[in-house]
Amino acid sequence: MRILLSRGSGSARGLLLRGAAGGCLPAALAEEELGDSRRREWRKREGVVVIMGATGTGKSKLSVDVAGRFPAEVINSDKIQIYRGLDITTNKIPIAERRGVPHHLLGELDPAAGELQPVGFRSLAGAVVAGIAGRGRVPVVAGGSNSYIHALMVDPYIAGENPFTGAPARSLLRYPCCMLWVSVDSEVLAEHLDRRVDEMLDSGMVEELKGYFAGEGLDAAEWHPGLGKAIGVPEFREHLRRGTAASYGGALAAIKRNTRRLAAEQVRKIERLVEMGWPLQMVDATAAVAARLAGGDLTAAAAWESGVLEPSLRAVERFLHEYASAQN
Repeated sequence: MRILLSRGSGSARGLLLRGAAGGCLPAALAEEELGDSRRREWRKREGVVVIMGATGTGKSKLSVDVAGRFPAEVINSDKIQIYRGLDITTNKIPIAERRGVPHHLLGELDPAAGELQPVGFRSLAGAVVAGIAGRGRVPVVAGGSNSYIHALMVDPYIAGENPFTGAPARSLLRYPCCMLWVSVDSEVLAEHLDRRVDEMLDSGMVEELKGYFAGEGLDAAEWHPGLGKAIGVPEFREHLRRGTAASYGGALAAIKRNTRRLAAEQVRKIERLVEMGWPLQMVDATAAVAARLAGGDLTAAAAWESGVLEPSLRAVERFLHEYASAQN
């Protein structure tokens, strides 16, 4: 294993660990340090592909693209998209864009059942991983909730512990895995996120939220503690209470501002995981996103293919080859 230096060796981005075969070793430990019995046991666990990144970077698209090349199924790891309802507001990938790829834990939970904590996600997603692997397919975990991904992947997991504060705590990883980090330059991403909010509004986000509040009441977030935290719900609740042009403009500005803040926080947490020894492999989607902003769909598609999809497929293929060899 070697250290890939990127954007300055003093930053978390400069500590991306890349295995020679594109696979994933236990965080902070060389495999030989486990001992023969533990190493054999760890190698027999389900192999998992994990796709991480800030909101709007293309994680969902990449997960479907990967599943189109390998026998795979996608497990959603977004803590808001896991609930039923508000598909536009929560930006769930439309059924048509899933291209027939099975998706799990996407819009499946009743929002009135309470907020799913990371320990609960670990249990649910772990069972789904086992089921997918049992069918001879590859589990692809994709989503922006890094607390969920951390809970699923570390071994052991301590419920209630916040891994994103204090000194970085290194631990073993639960599964052999290939971890991909879809990254976009912060300024380019901010512009893209603002435009995405406008596109969501054009797609019927306001009407969707009006219908949600009409059915559940303006205090719906109080009994929907998970879904009620979706960006757009609290902002438009205040607008619907006032119903003025000024309150609409304020809600729109708040949604854009809070989405940009969410993206920055997600990147901070991913960098924290890198500091903890997680072997993420970065793929840069900046050129693809910038081309889309410029209106060049063909250029964006080509940039995605060369800058994101091709290196991701190579990494996954290397990992699966390494994983299959380890099973023998």
